[in-house]
Amino acid sequence: MTNFDAIDALLAGAKKEVPLPPAEERRALREGLSLSRAQLAQALNVSPSTVGGWEAGRDPSGEVREKYAYFLEGARTKLAAAAAEEAPAEEPADGAPAEAEQETDHDDVEALLAPEPCVLCGQPAFNQVAGFPQHLDPADCGTAGRTQTVEPSRPENPSPQSEPRRPASSGGAGGAARGVKVVPVGRRLKTADTPALIGSAVAAAFARHSGDVAAATAALVKRAIPDAMALLDETRKGGRYDIVAHPWLPDILRKQTSRGADQIWEARPKWSRAELPPGEHEVTALDVNGAYLSALKTHLPLGQLEHSTGNHHDHRRAGVHLITAPVWEHDAYLPNPIGSRDEPGPLWVTEPTLRLLLRLSGPKYGLCDPPEIHESWTSGATENLLEKFRVALKDARERAIAEDDETTLEYVKAMYSKFVSTMGESNYNRELYRTDWMHLIRSQAFVNLWWKGHRAYDEGLMVVRAMGTDELHVIGDWRAVFPEGRGVTEVKVKDVYTVGTETTD
Repeated sequence: MTNFDAIDALLAGAKKEVPLPPAEERRALREGLSLSRAQLAQALNVSPSTVGGWEAGRDPSGEVREKYAYFLEGARTKLAAAAAEEAPAEEPADGAPAEAEQETDHDDVEALLAPEPCVLCGQPAFNQVAGFPQHLDPADCGTAGRTQTVEPSRPENPSPQSEPRRPASSGGAGGAARGVKVVPVGRRLKTADTPALIGSAVAAAFARHSGDVAAATAALVKRAIPDAMALLDETRKGGRYDIVAHPWLPDILRKQTSRGADQIWEARPKWSRAELPPGEHEVTALDVNGAYLSALKTHLPLGQLEHSTGNHHDHRRAGVHLITAPVWEHDAYLPNPIGSRDEPGPLWVTEPTLRLLLRLSGPKYGLCDPPEIHESWTSGATENLLEKFRVALKDARERAIAEDDETTLEYVKAMYSKFVSTMGESNYNRELYRTDWMHLIRSQAFVNLWWKGHRAYDEGLMVVRAMGTDELHVIGDWRAVFPEGRGVTEVKVKDVYTVGTETTD
């Protein structure tokens, strides 16, 4: 019998996972008690984005699953008891709905004269928010896992009991995508200014490590990713758009192999001037400050990416595009806008790269022909989705520089750089899988560097090299063109070196 003791002990200790209600019920239970995601997240010691993921279909595990299940069961019991105590509602007169009319006092909400496709699900919508056609009621929208079919008309007199939400799709080529859900929010959700989360975290780190600068800095950098996500959640409060962190994406945005890359070309520059004028030249390598931080201000798709074909660009939308790039005839003094690419033929580029090419092909610059667009994956877009997040980080960075606070400076730098680098298919950030955003933000940083190179050339400097997101080598009086400093609108000297041979008479 002793041979079976270990198995008996294993069976005795084994237990089934605590069951959870369907995803569509979890949010309803929380909102039924007028609790925010942040309040529940604090009680469970997780981030608000994690709670949002559970309400979108992901399941927790381990001890936190038991705690979450305990909350949901308690919420269900409390709501049931409250419903039992309420007196039965009187029959509505004149056939009016028993349920109060849903609040429609949203910012920038307009009725459409004729229905237009919702930017989230593609089905007919009768309203638009911030200029984007969409359903005001999430229950009407097809983003929650429904296939792209026309929804049957709703009854004129809905039941007093609220209609259950559809479960969110886990993703896949055949299902409806879960992109960034555009949900109009009323003024009641707007909050006061964002708390100083960064300063509080730095102070707490110093307290835990007894004022040891190196230890506190290392601890802060180590937790830069979850802290960045917490800051993102805080800056999104009262925002017009509710971020869905794990959308379905087309295959071109998925890695072809476990260690390989997807099909998107980010146009990273790696350019050096082929020839210099005779003589000896002093070259200054300039370092662009906060390249990824500045690049957070870019057009990001709001809803699920939708496929289209044809040589047409809609500036109200953003995403990725299959293009044939124009011939670039100015490589002798300016880098190619699509970066250092040797392979011929069409390539998938991001929104910032396409907009750069379209601008350069316009009448103001006339530097190339327009790119030919073959097909696109896009959605309605906004340039300000991460603006509060960016400004919060920029302000903290500027304060740290003014106060000579290198700890906060390193912490903030780690927050925005790791936020960008891990929002794709990363094991380090499980709260946000937005490969499309990652490519767009990176490409915007490359575009910003290209424009700095063009400005240098336009102001009479000789551009020698352009590398990555933040390295620009020039010959000439660069201080007459770029302000020097550590701010995000300034540049600093990385190196000074001499090239060429001194001429002799």
